[in-house]
Amino acid sequence: MTQAYSRIQIILHWAVVVLLAAQYLNSEAVGDAFESIAHSEAYSAGLLAGLHVYGGIAVLVLALVRLGLRLVIGAPQPPEEEPDILKRIARWTHWGIYALLVLIPLVGIGVWFGGIEAAGELHEALGSLLLVLIGLHVAGALFHQFILGTNILARMRLGA
Repeated sequence: MTQAYSRIQIILHWAVVVLLAAQYLNSEAVGDAFESIAHSEAYSAGLLAGLHVYGGIAVLVLALVRLGLRLVIGAPQPPEEEPDILKRIARWTHWGIYALLVLIPLVGIGVWFGGIEAAGELHEALGSLLLVLIGLHVAGALFHQFILGTNILARMRLGA
């Protein structure tokens, strides 16, 4: 295992963060477009819906690249002084986020390109679960930084 994230891992991390923010902001547009299309109403998918669809595909590709890099390069070990329970929570949170970054776009592809309307609710539910895990991830990083004083945020900054 490495003791620091590589430059490419950091760039991919923040690129996915930006894409996920855009996905969240565009989620209503794609939902409206899909509902109109599913009910044979005249509707142009529009720019925002298209950005959501292809942004989701970009998230999937970047997540797969990140997973590959993590398996090849590794990831920094948790701080030694961290209690075992927090290490387990961090490990499961990270792998849960990775799993959802792959699963959510795949379900979304099934909804949009496969017309599997029932998968739309699963797509939304998984998105909500992702938000919970992201919240836990951010809370854990802030807890480390400001309560435990481990300076863990430096591992995800370029040039740190």
